[in-house]
Amino acid sequence: MNVLYEFGEACASSSPECLIDISGLSEEVDTFVFDCDGVIWKADELIKGVSSTLDKIRQDGKKIFFVTNNSAKSRAGYLKKFHALGLNVFEDEILSCSFAAAAYLQAYPLDPNKKAYVIGQSGICDELALFDIPFIDGSTHTDCKVDFSKNKGIVQDPEVQAVIVGFDPDINYYKIQYAQLCLNENKDCRFIATNLDTVAHLTSDQEWAEAGCCVGAIQGCTDKKPILVGKPSALLIDYIVQKYHTVPARMCMVGDRLDTDIAFGKSNGLRTILTLSGVTTQDALFSADRTAQPEFYVNSIADFYA
Repeated sequence: MNVLYEFGEACASSSPECLIDISGLSEEVDTFVFDCDGVIWKADELIKGVSSTLDKIRQDGKKIFFVTNNSAKSRAGYLKKFHALGLNVFEDEILSCSFAAAAYLQAYPLDPNKKAYVIGQSGICDELALFDIPFIDGSTHTDCKVDFSKNKGIVQDPEVQAVIVGFDPDINYYKIQYAQLCLNENKDCRFIATNLDTVAHLTSDQEWAEAGCCVGAIQGCTDKKPILVGKPSALLIDYIVQKYHTVPARMCMVGDRLDTDIAFGKSNGLRTILTLSGVTTQDALFSADRTAQPEFYVNSIADFYA
């Protein structure tokens, strides 16, 4: 039987009294918020049974949103991925941390003639462009080398008033130095992190270091704490609540990470379900030093319906 497990003391031994049916929770929830990596797909592979589960949730009249801490793509880019995997999703249902970075700077704008410096992938730059926020694309510095023997310093743009850092597989010393100069020397320059995820399933067979290592590199040379706009920050939940008039207590966060997804749900007043199809193992879930405790857990969202 496909089951959802209630998380509590009795569940430490997975005793039968922990089993509940998703229909009971569904009566108390109007909106489901799903993480993507490890919940909907792994890398470019759709997790088995996801499509039919999403269809059934929609048939039950529930709203669905997808909130991802992967900044590699814009919302339009993720829409293409959903469609390529055969999932019927709409762009306004997708909220990425790349979008969150742009939305933050729209809500708290840069001064006139100021710009952002981006360490990350194209999704961040695409979203900034959609919001008409000026920026320097750090990918133009990917091939830049530092030669200390020539005793020449890097000259940063004095108009940079925000450094946005996401996952950048091409991060290098030049980008790190450019960012620290902006943050340490430019007046009122803000440090913005799309997310702090430590690892992610960038391929289906193993986990890879994620944005946390890039953000940490900048934090380490500036001693500044970043403004977090992705999960578990409240920014994206606030956006959904304000735009769609949802009620947090009648929303449910479904994710595969305790430190981002479950923390995101709990800190913002949502119901929470952990799925074991991604990063978190059952051993980690029941570990005494777990970072957050979900209300429920399930092997995969394919188990939502018997």
